Amino acid sequence: MSGAILLAGTGSDVGKSVITAGVCRHLKRRGVSVAPFKAQNMALNAAVTVDGGEIGRAQAAQAAACGIPPETAMNPILIKPTGERHSQVVVMGRPAFDAGARDYHRRRTALLPAVLDALNDLKGRFDAVVCEGAGSAAEINLRPHDLANMGLARAANMPVLLIADIDRGGALAALYGTLALLEPDDQALIAGFVINRFRGDPAVLEPGLEQLRELTGRPCLGVLPHLNGLDFDAEDSLALDRPLAAIAPLGSDSLAVSVVRLPRIANFTDVDALAAEPGVSVRFTDSAAEVRRADLVVLPGTKNTVGDLAWLRDNGLAEAIADRAADGGPVMGICGGYQMLGRAITDDVESRSGTVPGLSLLPVTCQFAESKTLAMHTGTAPGLGGAPAGGYSIRHGRPTVHDGRTWLRDAHGRDEGCVVGSVWGTSWHGVLEHDEARRAFLSIVAETAGREWKPGDEPFAAVRERRLDRLGDLVADHLDVNALETLLADGPPADLPIAPPGGAPAPRVWTGGEDEHHAN
Repeated sequence: MSGAILLAGTGSDVGKSVITAGVCRHLKRRGVSVAPFKAQNMALNAAVTVDGGEIGRAQAAQAAACGIPPETAMNPILIKPTGERHSQVVVMGRPAFDAGARDYHRRRTALLPAVLDALNDLKGRFDAVVCEGAGSAAEINLRPHDLANMGLARAANMPVLLIADIDRGGALAALYGTLALLEPDDQALIAGFVINRFRGDPAVLEPGLEQLRELTGRPCLGVLPHLNGLDFDAEDSLALDRPLAAIAPLGSDSLAVSVVRLPRIANFTDVDALAAEPGVSVRFTDSAAEVRRADLVVLPGTKNTVGDLAWLRDNGLAEAIADRAADGGPVMGICGGYQMLGRAITDDVESRSGTVPGLSLLPVTCQFAESKTLAMHTGTAPGLGGAPAGGYSIRHGRPTVHDGRTWLRDAHGRDEGCVVGSVWGTSWHGVLEHDEARRAFLSIVAETAGREWKPGDEPFAAVRERRLDRLGDLVADHLDVNALETLLADGPPADLPIAPPGGAPAPRVWTGGEDEHHAN
């Protein structure tokens, strides 16, 4: 086997990332050397790679499904929105430029070689590359500039499977409509369909799939059932609409964690490990009332620290956080959230707002720098009994601690973070994934709340592996894996029929115009 396949979708959050991870895990278990790839990713959930770059968090999780370390070639372009019409563009793991939609599209020709070089590099080192599309494959207003869907498939001459989420309704229409809007040369690469999140009797769906095959000449290669608890490192904030699955408590009480759903929330998977503990419920919220009554509040990372800090104040959340801290209620700030908890932020880089006051719950000031800190950390948590700890940094901010006590220390002896009373902060993402440190911290939260809560004993790494194996099982049990491997080996089938109207225009030179929606 030697080749690549693209898993595209009829829209965002239809399950592309999850199914890509499942295909990767299935192939790995079959002994295939496999790597994930997403040419262009719009996400604020990022990870640091072994080669010191930055990629989408979902691609790092997909690499774990393959049993390999993440690298920048797996996500050569990462777009990190900083406002409604402005984004930081990361190319091959490093910030390259800031751009609006129109400016970014003008650069498409210059970016395509980097995408194809990264894909060809992976194809040269692995037996199979499983590519994930972005948003909808039929954003025909964006087709002239497309790097992640049919533009990539055409450039690499790879077969495409089109995925729809039937749980939302309209899946058959979405599949046919997506195909029919594509121009003939794009349609020629769509080799089949996949239905995701199906509930009920497959026999009831079968007549619709048969009609779809008659209309398009393409088979449905899998109907994947709706399964609870298929947790995955999501990249799209739409995933936050679904609460994290909770596990029954081991003790008599549970802990309620409220995560502030910032407008530009980033790296929200930092709290996944909390939900993996028995008796810990995790909810994302913009409710001041929920912030006040939770046992723990997490102020997460953000790509617009100053803007989201203003949003906290405008929506009464800053006051709610300050009140709970004054009452001894635990608060943890991570990265941008940590910066907000300090006395002042000086930002002439992201928001260009100069110096603005923070929430003044920690004796910390933060200066933003043009260069971005991208680093992996190992060490301990002296503030949590010396438990092993670590994480990673993705930030422009440089916090300075003026008082209080630090609670983390890296392997080089450098102190990190700050604690005053019940308010904790750190620049490190991923700290809560370290089992002893997480459980020690939650035990403090439980004691403060007067809860009879007991931690679990399963390592979070084992939880993640089990989740990835479950995705591999899902693919093996419900996808036509023989057809999948044939597509990887032989490429797109010949002489696929063209569904009318097949009317998307051919790629043309971008000439400007109104700002366009840029789908993830």
